[in-house]
Amino acid sequence: MKKKVAKFSILPILSGAIFFSFSTKEAANLDIYVTSSLAPLEYTVPNTEEMPEETLEVVKVTPQLGKSYVGFKEALGFKESRGNYKTINQYGYMGKYQFGKGTLRLIGVYDTQLFLDSPELQEAAFYANASRNKWILKRDIKRFVGKRINGILITESGILAAAHLAGPGSVKKYLRSWGATAFSDAFGTTLGYYMKKFSGYDTSFVQPERKAKAIIAVS
Repeated sequence: MKKKVAKFSILPILSGAIFFSFSTKEAANLDIYVTSSLAPLEYTVPNTEEMPEETLEVVKVTPQLGKSYVGFKEALGFKESRGNYKTINQYGYMGKYQFGKGTLRLIGVYDTQLFLDSPELQEAAFYANASRNKWILKRDIKRFVGKRINGILITESGILAAAHLAGPGSVKKYLRSWGATAFSDAFGTTLGYYMKKFSGYDTSFVQPERKAKAIIAVS
C-alpha cells in the first residue's frame, strides 16, 4: 500500500515540471498556436462518412414544403428514392421518382442514361406522367374525389400518387370496384396506402394532357 502512495505522490511534481517547462519556453509565445490556417478543415456538422448509420436515418427527413404541387412531388420523390436522381432499384426502376422503361417510353424518353444524368429531365418526366395520368383519370377524379373507400378520403393528389405507383388502369379498377380490386407492388405497397399518404395536396398545377411528353429546353 505504501508503494502505491509513493508512486502517485510523484505525479503532481512531474506535472508541474512539465507545465512550467512549456510555459517558460513555448506557451508564452501564443503565435505558434494560431489556428486560422485550420479553418478549411472545420465542419459545422459531420459529413456522411463520419456519421454512424443510426444518425443518418435521423437526418433523412421528408421535405416540409406544404401542400403545394412542389410539396407533392418532393414528398413522392422522397418516398420513392429519398430524392436520389441516380438510384436504380433491384427491379430496374430508375431515378428520383423510380420510373420504369415502359412508362418513360410513353412520355417520350428513350435514353435511360440521359434520363439518369439529368435531374431536369426527371422533373419534366414526373410532370408529363402526372399530366397524362390526370387526363386518363379525369372522369374518375370528378366522380370519386370527396368520397371514402375503405375509410380513406379520396383526393386528386392521392389518385395521382396511386397512378404513379401502379398506373392509371389499376387506379380505375380500384376506384370503380370501391376498393375490392386491390393492387400492391413488389414491396407490398398498396394503392390505398398511397392514396392516404399523399392525400390533400394541391395538384391543380398539373394540366391534363393525353399525349404529354417530357420536354426540356436545349441550350
